[in-house]
Amino acid sequence: MQKLANNWWLLGIAVALSFAPVLIFQGKEFKATDSINITAIEEVKPGYKPWFEPVIKPSGGEVETFLFATQAAIGSGVTCYILGLYKGRTERRKTDEIVPSIEHRD
Repeated sequence: MQKLANNWWLLGIAVALSFAPVLIFQGKEFKATDSINITAIEEVKPGYKPWFEPVIKPSGGEVETFLFATQAAIGSGVTCYILGLYKGRTERRKTDEIVPSIEHRD
């Protein structure tokens, strides 16, 4: 029961941390780092031209956010899959090493 209560507390803290920036910066505009960087570079060097243009120009900030979130989700999914795969292999090796040593005791 104690473990379940701890999980609820952790979930509540995670939700609060997720919504804190939304409440703190309410009404402010969020810009992509690419546009902020280009603006800063143009202030320093007015004749700046990017080396290349995007292949597909997103229609708005929401689309950019969606693409970024999708990319992050795919990356974390692959990373977690690989970590789980290696963890499972390690556990299987430990189990395989223990079982033969018990069988040889007879």
